[in-house]
Amino acid sequence: MHCERWREAASARMDGEGSPVPAAALDAHLAGCAACSAWVETAGLVTRRARLAPAPAVPDLTAAVLSALPDRLPGAAAAARSRLVTTALRLALLAVGVAQVGLATPSLVSGAGAMSAPVHVAHETGAWNLGLAVAFLACAAAPRLAAGALPFLATFTAVLTVVTVTDLGAGHVHADRAVGHLLLLAGLVVTAALAWRGRRRGTASAGVRVLA
Repeated sequence: MHCERWREAASARMDGEGSPVPAAALDAHLAGCAACSAWVETAGLVTRRARLAPAPAVPDLTAAVLSALPDRLPGAAAAARSRLVTTALRLALLAVGVAQVGLATPSLVSGAGAMSAPVHVAHETGAWNLGLAVAFLACAAAPRLAAGALPFLATFTAVLTVVTVTDLGAGHVHADRAVGHLLLLAGLVVTAALAWRGRRRGTASAGVRVLA
């Protein structure tokens, strides 16, 4: 029983653990105790064989795992359709923005196209049209801006629609001039669609983070 603590100390040293017995005292005991010395030698041999034993063979499941994978990840088709729709909306808004620049240019450059209005009024109209064009182009380039642009675009479009309908009834505006405002309405609809899709993606991402 006296040798148990020495053998525990020797085992701890073989395993790289801290020994409760000083190394010098352990070495002195092993040098004078044939039984402990033999036990340490046998334990060392067993430990070496255990560490050098070959790992058990396991089946290679790589081919089976790869063959079980689907050809396309779930949701890949829906994601591709979503990207296609978003791209189409951005291109449509880009076209609206370019057309809006075309409406603004004559009024800004020469004061023309404003139903014989004073030059400054024509310039103001051109500035408004150019501002709308920049808003549409910015949302087409960065759809995340669409939600922020909606309050201005919706307010301007709603007020312009009301006054245009009123002026048409009173004969203050020609029909061809009023038709030109449909471009603004189209831009508002596309911008709203981009904002809605961006909100859906943000809600879906938030839901995934909550579940995670």
